[in-house]
Order: sequence, then C-alpha cells, then structure tokens
Amino acid sequence: MRRSLTRHLLAWALGALFLVWGSFIALGYNTGQDESDELTDGHLASVTALLLSYRAGEFEPGPPHLPAGMKPGMKKHDYQQSMSVVVWDAAGAVLTHTGDAPRPAFDLAEGFANLSLGSPAEPWRAFSRWDETRSRKVMVLLSERERDALAEDIATQIAEPGLWLLPVVALALGLAIRRGLRPLYRLSREVHALDIEHAGSLEERSRHEELRDTVIAINTLKERYHAALTRERALANEFAHEMRTPLAAVSLHASALKRAPAGRDRDEIVERLERDVLRAGQVLSDLLALARASRAEWDEAAESLDLSAVAQRVVADFAPLAHESGHELWLVTSGPYRVMGHRLLLELALRNLVENAVSHTRAGTRIEVQLNPEAGWVQVCDDGMVAEAGPASSSQPRLRSLGLGLGHRVVEKIAAIHGARFEPLRTDTLSCYRLSFPSGTAAEAQGK
Repeated sequence: MRRSLTRHLLAWALGALFLVWGSFIALGYNTGQDESDELTDGHLASVTALLLSYRAGEFEPGPPHLPAGMKPGMKKHDYQQSMSVVVWDAAGAVLTHTGDAPRPAFDLAEGFANLSLGSPAEPWRAFSRWDETRSRKVMVLLSERERDALAEDIATQIAEPGLWLLPVVALALGLAIRRGLRPLYRLSREVHALDIEHAGSLEERSRHEELRDTVIAINTLKERYHAALTRERALANEFAHEMRTPLAAVSLHASALKRAPAGRDRDEIVERLERDVLRAGQVLSDLLALARASRAEWDEAAESLDLSAVAQRVVADFAPLAHESGHELWLVTSGPYRVMGHRLLLELALRNLVENAVSHTRAGTRIEVQLNPEAGWVQVCDDGMVAEAGPASSSQPRLRSLGLGLGHRVVEKIAAIHGARFEPLRTDTLSCYRLSFPSGTAAEAQGK
C-alpha cells in the first residue's frame, strides 16, 4: 500500500497536539494536586493557630499567635487565613472573642453572611450557628480581602499554564507540519536541481500517494521537452546545412553581378540570383512553419473540425497558382470528414503537400486532394512527376522545387502531433502522399 502524504502530515500534527495536550493535562493535574495540598495545609495551620489561642475554656484576646520557640518557617503558611471567633451565650453576652474582626451584632441569622464591620468599614465573610441546646452561639469571621487574595493566588496558579497553551501549540504544530511536509520539500529540491537539458527523471518509488501523480507529470513533461529539444536540434542542424548552398550561391552571384557587363549574361545572373534568394526564403519559411507547429503542440487545444472544409479552403487558395502554372487542381471527397485536431496545423500540412505537388510536376499535371472519411485518410496525388535533376521549365513560375524535402518534414511533425501516419504511395501513374488518422479520431470528433 502506497503511503499517503495526508495521513503522514495528519499523524505528525495529531502527534504534536497529543503531546501538548497530554503535557498540559499532566501539568494541570499536578498543579491542582499541589494547590489542594497547600489549601489543606493552610486550613490546618489556621485551625492550629486558632486553638493555640484557646485556654481555660476561652480565647485569649487579640489575634491568634504561635508560642515562643516555634520555628520561624512554621509561623505563617502561604494559605493560612486569619480567622476571628466570637462566642455568645443565650442572652447575647459575649463569652469569648479572638481575632482582628470587630465584634458583630448578636441578632444575625444563622448561616453565611457578608458583613461590613469597623470604622472605616471593611468587608467580612461570616458563618454563625447555635449549639443543639441553643445555649451558645458561635460566629467565625474571615476578611474578604484576604479571601480574595487567596482566590486570586489559586486562580493564577491554575490559569498560568493556559497562557502558554497557544504559543506552545503553535510551535508544536509548526514543527510537526514542517516535519510532515519534508517529502514535499525534498521533491521541490529535486525538481529545482533537475537538469532538463539531459536525460533522466525523478524517482517514483518511495513517494507518497499525493506526490506520485506530480512526479509522473514532471517526468512526462521532461521527457517530452527533452525529445522535442533533441528533434529541434537535429532539424536546426539540417536547416543550417541546407542553408549553406543557397546562401553561398547568392554570395557568388552577387559577386559575379558586380563584375558582369550589361547584357544577356548580366540578366541570367540576376535571374539565378533571384531564384537562389527565393530558395533561401523558402527554407526560412519552412523553418518558421516547423517552429509554429512545435508551439502549437503545447499551446493549442485540439478541436472537432471538418477536414473537408479545410481542404476546400486550401484548394481555393492554390487555384490561381495552379492555373498560372498550367496544372489541374481538384478536390475529391464524399462529404464532411470530422476529426479531432488543430485546424492551423492540418491546413499547413495540406498546403505543404499541394505546394510540393505544384512545384515538382510539369504543366498539364492533374493534382487531386482526396478525402476518404470511411477509411480515415486524406492524400494529395498527381499524375506527372518531373525528374529529380530536371530544372523547372521556363513557362512555370520561378518558385519551384528546392530539392530539400523540408515540406514533408513539416507534414511528418504535424502527423506525429495528431497521432496520424504520413507515408508516400506510388503507382505507375500516380504519386500520392497520405495522412492516415487513428480509427477513433472521427468518432471522437463526431461525439464532440
């Protein structure tokens, strides 16, 4: 089972939260235990100090105190509270009194009460109760200021860990997320270090499930780019090689033109110079067409189009040139032929095939653009080839065959983009170049 980056990141985040949560639970529990122990010890110290002031059945006047000789560390506990006690008889006479609290009124009801005693008045918390025979009434008083100070101290001890909760959780989650995203960081470094100029790909094994598709896409893109770069370099070398001849010829003709006297020889040199310039221009035109096809492979989205309409437009555009050169140009189709592809590229391919047919054949040749939607192909055929070494006749236009075969290379590249097959077909009377499309292309185009 392939590992999941989501589960990996979630495990680290939950692990960090569990660690923080468990630590604060343990800290809060220990703090509660300590505060409870100190509160109990404070009660014990308060009662002890109170009882030490009780002698011979009555309290000594004044605040409770510790006897001489007791250790200084036991003189006052952090949670020890100063309690005041008043005892009355049934008639309301004070039997005994101890503590700092002023003497309260006797006729107060039993139970808890908030009293304001002294001058200036101070708040006190009191609890009073009669004995079973209602012969004595006892009231215990505690300063509310002392009680509030104790409550604030306990609340601070309990709440203080909560002040650290958000920073600690943020730090723990940050570290956990950084650790959980380590595979993504590693992939980013590998992609950044990837050399697209050379072969090689990212390792797919040991990847998390969410990163696997990304790695595959990066590898596919790199392979396509490397293959396209290799093809473009090869074609650029071939173009550079082919361009040497027309450029050298142009240079020689230009030099000869400077030295030639006016007359028939000069006119012939001008004509050859014009022909070589057109030849160089045709090479550059094919180079631009090939570069355009390379960009379209990535930038243009395929669409459902009627190849018959594309062929009809190409034939209409070349009709004037065919008429001028003495060729017959025909379109033969049984009806609409829908395919999935790039309109611009398919039109460029048909233009190259028709132009090559017009340029390579003598006047009077019949050129047909044939489409067969049932068989899934389109082809350009002619019935009269000129010998490879034969020059163009003087009656034909000056833009003729360059002998480079670059137009066919453009068509091969466009066929590869569409998953089609480009092949020559020759018989005793016909020379054809056919583009055969995959069997499912027409059905997919029809559905869309």
